[in-house]
Amino acid sequence: MEAKYNPYENMLSVVSNAAEILGYTPSDYEAVKYPERELKVAIPVRMDDGSVKVFEGFRVQHSTSRGPAKGGIRYHQNVDLDEVKALAAWMTFKCAVVNIPYGGGKGGIICDPTKLSESELRSLTRRFTAMIAPIIGPDQDIPAPDVGTNANVMGWIMDTYSMLKGHCVPGVVTGKPIELGGALGRNEATGRGVMITTLNILKALGMNPENTKAAIQGMGNVGSVSAKLLSEKGLKIVAVSDVSCALYNPDGLDIPSILEYLSQKRGNLLEGYHNGNTIHLTNAELLELNVDVLIPAALENQINTSNADKIQARVIVEAANGPTTIDADEILDKKGIAVVPDILSNAGGVVVSYFEWVQNIQSISWSEEHVNEQLKQIMDQAFQSVWDIAKEKKVSLRTGAYLISVKRVIDAKNMRGIWP
Repeated sequence: MEAKYNPYENMLSVVSNAAEILGYTPSDYEAVKYPERELKVAIPVRMDDGSVKVFEGFRVQHSTSRGPAKGGIRYHQNVDLDEVKALAAWMTFKCAVVNIPYGGGKGGIICDPTKLSESELRSLTRRFTAMIAPIIGPDQDIPAPDVGTNANVMGWIMDTYSMLKGHCVPGVVTGKPIELGGALGRNEATGRGVMITTLNILKALGMNPENTKAAIQGMGNVGSVSAKLLSEKGLKIVAVSDVSCALYNPDGLDIPSILEYLSQKRGNLLEGYHNGNTIHLTNAELLELNVDVLIPAALENQINTSNADKIQARVIVEAANGPTTIDADEILDKKGIAVVPDILSNAGGVVVSYFEWVQNIQSISWSEEHVNEQLKQIMDQAFQSVWDIAKEKKVSLRTGAYLISVKRVIDAKNMRGIWP
C-alpha cells in the first residue's frame, strides 16, 4: 500500500479541476472548499464492567446551499476528522449529481463496534446523539447508516432526538427500521443503485450482461446486495471478498449459497466457506483479476499507485466511497479503463434516504415497487447526464460527474450570495 494520503485534499483537487474546466474563478468556489461546520465531541460511556471510557466523535456539515446536510454516521476504529470532512464533501456532490435537494454531511465515532455489547453501543449512540442534537434535525442535517452502523442505531438516534424534543421526529434520520418510519427498499438501495449503474455502463459500452464477468471487493450490505442483484441480471460473479479472504471461481460463484452461508451466523467470514471449485485468494489478488467489471465495495484507497497498473478490468464501478486515489485514477484513465465514480454509482442509498425523508415529513407511505421505480428513474437520468457531458468534454466519467455536481453547488451558493 502507498503512503497514507489526505482524503480531503484529494477531494479538493478533483473539485478544483472541475471548477477550472467550467471556467469558474477561485473566488467563485472558494467557500465550497471549506466545511460550513465541524463538531468534535468527547463521549463518556459507562461500560458493562462498570468502567468509564471516553470515545471521540465528529459531525461535519460541508454544505447546506442546496438543502439540509445529509450523510451517514460510521463507527470504525480508523475514523478521523479528515476522513469525515472528505466524506461530507463527497455527499454534497453526490446529492448534487443525482439532483436531490440536500447538501453534504457526515459523522463518525472512533470505536470498534464489534467489540462493544449492544447496551454499550446503545449508550454510545444515545450520548453522541445528545451531543450533536443542536446541529441535526429534519430541516438541518439528517444522518443515516454507514460503516459499522445499521437500522437499529438509527432507531436509537431517532428515539433520543425525539425524547429531547418532546415529540416523535422520524425525519431526523433515514435508514430506520420500517416500524419506525423507515422506507421500504432502503436496505437494498445502495446495492440496487450499483446494479442499475453497472447495467447502464455496460449498455453504453455495448457489453452484454450475460457475457460479463464481475468481481466484487467487500461483502457488506452494498457488496452483497450488488452481488445478488447483478447475478440475477445474468452477470457471472467470479469473485467476492470480505476482510478474511476472497473467493474465486472462473466459472462463476454460487452467490445464493454464499449469501446463505453469511446469513447463518453473525460474524461468519468467507474464509470458512468451501464449495466445489472455489479458490481462496487475497483481497489484493481479487482487484487484479482478469474480469470485465470490478466493483470495489469495501473502504477507501483500495486502488492506488501500487496496484493500478495491474488492474485488468475493463470497467470499474465504485460502490465504496473513495476506493480509488487521484494518482491511481490517472493511471486507470491512461489504460482506457472506464471508472464510474462513487458519487454517481453508490448514490442509490441517499436517493432512497431522500424518499424516506419525504415520506416522513408528509406522513405518507410508498410501496417498495414505487420506491424502486423512482430510484431507477433518478439513477438512469443521472448516468445519462454524466455520460453525455463526459463525451462532450472528452473527459473521464469522474470529471463529468463533478462538472455537473460542482456547477450545481457553486451556482446555488452564488445565487444565495454571502450573508450578511
